[in-house]
Formats: sequence, C-alpha cells, structure tokens
Amino acid sequence: MSRRVHRSLKRAAVASLAVVPLLAMAAGCGNGGSSGGDGVLVGLVTKTDTNPFFVKMKEGAQQAAGANGAKLQSFAGKQDGDNQAQVDAIENLIGAGAKGVLITPSDSKAIVPSVDKARQAGLLVIALDTQLEPADAADATFATDNYQAGLLIGQWAKATFQKSGKQAKIGLLDLNPNQVSVDVQRDQGFLEGFGVDVKDKTKIGDESDPRIAGHDVTDGDPAGGRTAMENLLQKDPGINLVYTINEPAAAGAYEALKAVGKEKDVVIVSVDGGCPGVQNVKAGFIGATSQQYPLKMAQLGVEAIAKFAKDGTKPQNSQGKSFVDTGVTLITDQQVAGVESKDSAWGLENCWG
Repeated sequence: MSRRVHRSLKRAAVASLAVVPLLAMAAGCGNGGSSGGDGVLVGLVTKTDTNPFFVKMKEGAQQAAGANGAKLQSFAGKQDGDNQAQVDAIENLIGAGAKGVLITPSDSKAIVPSVDKARQAGLLVIALDTQLEPADAADATFATDNYQAGLLIGQWAKATFQKSGKQAKIGLLDLNPNQVSVDVQRDQGFLEGFGVDVKDKTKIGDESDPRIAGHDVTDGDPAGGRTAMENLLQKDPGINLVYTINEPAAAGAYEALKAVGKEKDVVIVSVDGGCPGVQNVKAGFIGATSQQYPLKMAQLGVEAIAKFAKDGTKPQNSQGKSFVDTGVTLITDQQVAGVESKDSAWGLENCWG
C-alpha cells in the first residue's frame, strides 16, 4: 500500500459502523452542532463526527435543512460502544421540541425504548444506514440494502475464484460481538453470494462450510482489522479470500497481510465506497467494494421530517422492502460476467470522504 493511500485510510480510521457516545450538542449556526433556518427542528444523531461517512451524512442533512427552512441539531460521540449517548441525544431532542430524529443506531436493539419514547412524544424517527430491531420500531429507515451490498461482493468473489480455478479459504472480519443488523446482513449476504449455506440469516458464525477459516471482529477500524487478520492467519495461514465489514477494516487487514508477505495472494472485498477505499480498488489492494451513499440518506431523511411536520405524511418503503433503499453499486476494476459493476473511475466520481 502506498504511503499516501495508507495515510488517507488512517484518516478514515473510525469505521462507518462504529458505535459512539454523545460528545456534545454545540450551540449556534454554521459549523457547530446547530445549523439551518428557524423553522422545523430536526435532530441528527450519528455514531461519530470524524468518520468521513458520517461527515458526509451531516453535510447532506445540513444541505437539506437549508433547502427546507429547517433547523438542524447534530449529535455525535468520541468512542466506540456507548448506547447511552444516543439515549441522551434523543432525550435532548424531545425536550427541545424537535419534530423528528435521524439516527444511525449504535445498538439497534438497545435504543428501541428511547425511540418508542420519542415516537410517543410525536416525533418522526428515521433510522439511517442501520435498521432497528425490529425494523418497524422506527417510522422509517433510509439505508443501503446491506444484504445486497454483501451479496454483490460475494457474487463477485465467487466468479473471480471460479475463473482462477482456486479453492477459496475464507476469513471474515466482522464488526463486533453484538451482531447488530448491519453487521449480520453484510456478512450473511457475502456468504450467500459466494454460495455458502448460511443456515440462519440472522446469525453470524453458525455456518459449517469447510471453506470458512473463521470470523473475528474489528470494531470497523484499521487497528482492529489488522489484529483480526493476524488472529485468523494464525488459525489458518492458507486464507486467500477476506471479507471485511468496511474499508477501514480492510486497510488493517491489508497491512497484516503485507507484513507476512501475503498481500498479493489474498483477495479482499469490502463495503463502503469512500474515496480512500475506492482509491485502494484502483490500486489493486481491494478487489471489489460495494458503494453506499450517506449524503443521499440524510438529505431524504430531512426532507421526510419537513414533510411530516407540514402535513403528517410519513415515508413509504421501497417496493418489497422494509426500508427506503438509497442504492448500492459494486465497484471493481476486475469485472466478471454476470455481476453488474462500475469501475474505480466511476466510483471516484461518486465516492465520499
């Protein structure tokens, strides 16, 4: 990995799925925690304010708030794993008289009682990026189809290995032990796409396919990705296909492989579509990634809350799905027959971060 690309990935070190506590709700307009007009108050609760995925999400929310005459109050945290932070954020927004909340849930189950409280207070609650469990605990979800994101990279990997004639030995680098919905969906989608019997689609790690060397968790960042990759290589040095929950974890996995001279022998696939990750597709460090669109999620969310405040209309799910699908695109420079994709040049035109 080039030093320039590696540094860029390090700046994206906190994963797009990282779990965080409340940092603060900054006062004032502009670049603080509050922006937009003096109209409808909309809350945005993200998992961090440093990860490029959530920076782009906040940018989309700010743009939509300005366009709809709404006022945005944003909340974020600074470390992984604190559901209480999001509970506090929702309490603050209820007290402030918000009309709606956009939230990327840290723990898609534990946050549900707070979401219920907000809805009982008359707020429209929209989950972004990650569905609550159950999904209908929120009024709506605007997200990537995470199962489809995993399915695409799994299908690509299957076709790639079939073309090469190699037998795959798979290592899976997941998020954390909590098995939140986005983690499960991407992991299981990948395995199904590769042709593995996943048994229970709601559970990671119950597969019995001998091609699976093992699972480990990364916290969605480079340090965790490196450690998890090292752990799996100790368990099975023959791993030649690595699934990662996101591109920062993929960066760490690549460094672990490079340290033992295996970086050219292992195919890495991932999900995110951030600019550093797509650059790594271009460089050949990541074979393929599924690109998602955080700015669109947040824009649509703010627009939905503004409409709800105006006439009570709630968003309608995409046809046949339990959420509003904001799209996903497979990005690779190694196209395979039967799997639709775009190249890294297109990915760089549509990336974030």
